[in-house]
Amino acid sequence: MYRIWNFVSHYSLLLLLGAGIGLVWANLDSHSYHALLDYEILNNSWIGALQADSGGMRVLTPHYLINDVFMALFFAIAGKEVWEAVILKEAPLRGKRAFVPLIATLGGMLGPVLVYLSIAALLGAQTFDILARGWAIPTATDIAFSYLIGRIIFGANHPALRFLLLLAIADDAGGLIILALFYPTSTLAPMWILVSFFAAAFVFLIFNALPRRLDRGRPERPVSTWFRKKLSVWAFVVAGCVSWFAFQKSGIHPALGLLPIIPTIPHADRSFGIFAAAEKPLKDLLNVLEHNLAVPAEFVLFAFGFANAGVEFSAIGPATWIVLLGLLIGKPLGIFCFGWFAAKPLKLGLPVGMTLPDLFVLGCVAAIGFTVALFVASVAFPVGPVQDAAKMGALFSFSAAAFALLAGKLFGIRKK
Repeated sequence: MYRIWNFVSHYSLLLLLGAGIGLVWANLDSHSYHALLDYEILNNSWIGALQADSGGMRVLTPHYLINDVFMALFFAIAGKEVWEAVILKEAPLRGKRAFVPLIATLGGMLGPVLVYLSIAALLGAQTFDILARGWAIPTATDIAFSYLIGRIIFGANHPALRFLLLLAIADDAGGLIILALFYPTSTLAPMWILVSFFAAAFVFLIFNALPRRLDRGRPERPVSTWFRKKLSVWAFVVAGCVSWFAFQKSGIHPALGLLPIIPTIPHADRSFGIFAAAEKPLKDLLNVLEHNLAVPAEFVLFAFGFANAGVEFSAIGPATWIVLLGLLIGKPLGIFCFGWFAAKPLKLGLPVGMTLPDLFVLGCVAAIGFTVALFVASVAFPVGPVQDAAKMGALFSFSAAAFALLAGKLFGIRKK
């Protein structure tokens, strides 16, 4: 699966720029920074953050728009990558070729959790009780930044780079499941989830499965073409809005609300990666949608960095170092140990041209949590000093890039 260097560079830099502006602003004038993000756009709204003891009243703020509405686009794009990596005939996460990356991914998620909870326990029962809820923060891997550093270390054609991308995609899938299961935004209301899946089933049957069935034996596919030209994306946009609203009402984080709709959208029989230029000639609706979201996604991630990285340096505390150590220690060890177990004792083997030192360095690269770690920190803890400290740990995880570069030098990794 290929990635476009220009997009990843822009994506990383925009996210980093937003985070930098937020961090500087919060430390220069915390009051105005938070006043901007918490400004009440709509009070007693049908969308927004649910207020405690308000009888179900919601308040729409810029922070809610960014984290709960706009970030749904980011997770939809991640969901598209996960879906295509699993469902396509030559999908990289399908069949035996996926075993080693998937097992390494499991280690890359369990290792940080073990390190995080162990250090929290060593700090005492009281600290453990306060911080235990943040166990999922260091399980994250930032796809864009990890790819950026991975390419610097391994070069564009090293098999370890492809392995890293597969691991990051699988890590994203695991992260989405963790968010849905362990971090509800309010009391769960399962009936609303049925509304989301009903909307997904409806658009799949009427606007995807039925046209394909009617086009059987007709190479020109007139029905599918008519649906694409006349209805275009609007049926799926409406279903996405219904699904997002249902997720908000269900108690599951609404940023995940578009995910049930992704598998219902007609897709191509091959994938070239996020916003790849090679996909532009493809006329399937899923790729058309993704490429139309390219520019909005960059600005969404800029806004996300700005809204979530604005933490005062005085907020540094135990959660900062536990999150950071969970990533810097747990990720490389977990990925290496589980990857080694899959490759050697289980005899599944590593990709041709990839060695065990490559696997360890790859684990160091995957320790860059950043985007998703920031997101999980924002939902794991209530607004306050603990959340700020945990976010600082997610920000500091970018230091894993330096450790990965150093490890690459020490192990003599050669670019390909």
